[in-house]
Amino acid sequence: MARTSHRPRPLQWQVFRGSDAVKRELVSAYQLRSTSWVRVRHDVYADSRIKLDHLLACRATALRLPVSAVFAGPSAAYLHGVEHAAGYNDDVHAIIPPDLRLRSHQGLRVHAAEVEADEVEARDGLRRTTPARTVWDVACWLELTHAVSIVDRLLGHGQIEPADLAEVAHRHAHHSSRSRALRVFELADPRARSAIESRLRIRLVTAGLPRPVARHPVELPTGRVLHPEVAWPEFQVAVELDGLCPGDQSRWADDIDPDLLRRYSRRQLVAAGWVVLPATVQQVRRDFTDFVTAVRRALLARGWQP
Repeated sequence: MARTSHRPRPLQWQVFRGSDAVKRELVSAYQLRSTSWVRVRHDVYADSRIKLDHLLACRATALRLPVSAVFAGPSAAYLHGVEHAAGYNDDVHAIIPPDLRLRSHQGLRVHAAEVEADEVEARDGLRRTTPARTVWDVACWLELTHAVSIVDRLLGHGQIEPADLAEVAHRHAHHSSRSRALRVFELADPRARSAIESRLRIRLVTAGLPRPVARHPVELPTGRVLHPEVAWPEFQVAVELDGLCPGDQSRWADDIDPDLLRRYSRRQLVAAGWVVLPATVQQVRRDFTDFVTAVRRALLARGWQP
């Protein structure tokens, strides 16, 4: 049977150093192994009722970082509200001054770099890079598709503007990864409504297809306006994701099947002269080759010339 123990009031809903709690005689080392607590990092524990997410990972890591450390990259993006940027089991990314000796280890990715004072903000006791600095680090550090999806979301939330992308690129004009960051910024689109939509768009581009438009408005003869996930308006070709994507539920009344309405909308697009290719989440994430071939053929049939 799992062990349980009383949670002392000072530790309830808290993240804490286990050795400190034992030293203060709030709990014993034996009690820390009970189901009341979860071990988040070495010598760092939390009330087991706290959600296991990247915020908890950051809070736990902060207890073992120097005060000058700043959460950055995907960790900062998560703290700015981009939930798909990082998960509980992902490394926490932090920037530390170059003169400090701290190495990356399991659960922590250390970046020795300079951060200007206007690139740092603190909230809820956690120092993180500003959204503008965050997109720069994300663009330099992460795989292209993941980086673009994070920038898409920060743009879509209005936390950064296109002018911010230009300014941060200018600020780091001599950085060795500037061309990589500019590619991410070029591909970003605030109209994408979910990470899987961003992934779909970028995978199509990196497969050699022309850049599609996210959520392009298509006005039907009835006056209704549809917004397929990605589209090539000049060729009237669109791709729509099968299944309910995050953010779609709010578009429909609770008593209407969203999948049924999606199929109805697809038929309306076809009736208006569009070629619509449905894509599954599995195709976007893994089995993409055959789907790209189908999209390529549709675009060629509509006049695209590679």
